[in-house]
Amino acid sequence: MKVKLKLHCLIQLLISALILLGLIFNIRNSRLFNFYDHLLHHKLVKNRDGKIWKVITVLNEPKVIVVWDFLLAGLLVLFHHPWLALWSLGTLAVTDAVGIFLKHSVKRKRPLSMRTYRDGYSFPSGHVLSATIMSLMLWQIFGHIMGIWLLITLIIAWGLVVVSRLNMRAHYPSDVLGATTLALFCFTIAQQLLGLAF
Repeated sequence: MKVKLKLHCLIQLLISALILLGLIFNIRNSRLFNFYDHLLHHKLVKNRDGKIWKVITVLNEPKVIVVWDFLLAGLLVLFHHPWLALWSLGTLAVTDAVGIFLKHSVKRKRPLSMRTYRDGYSFPSGHVLSATIMSLMLWQIFGHIMGIWLLITLIIAWGLVVVSRLNMRAHYPSDVLGATTLALFCFTIAQQLLGLAF
């Protein structure tokens, strides 16, 4: 059973790393890839004025997700799970740090329509990265208790964050895919570390 789990995780790490490296390579070197990414960006959404998307954006700011994570950690400590609390804080911190490193390494400019609203780089999406890793951690911690309803709720919430980033024209589709892939990569490692600790 443990051998299969390790092999499964290794495959997951390999696939997510290949997707992430492929995205980075194409963003930096392929005009054709960027052309189609920009084209898809413009075709996906026509309206960005909905207030609901702005609310979703604010609630899922990476800094706000840090606050949610500290609240989660406090709850875990309250229920006598201090190591799980440290794991959740460490997982988010490392994932966000890798995301920031990638942003400053790739240095992809934001879509033209968003440059007047936000500074910084586009790849990977910080909102999607934080929301994805937080969703994965919540599923890891509470999935066995809350079951399918938690899974459905997390998928819907995550989907709304993804749509909000595209709807607000803050990111290209590849930024969202890159953030999701990076979160899966980091979570797979964190999950294995959690398995070793318990």
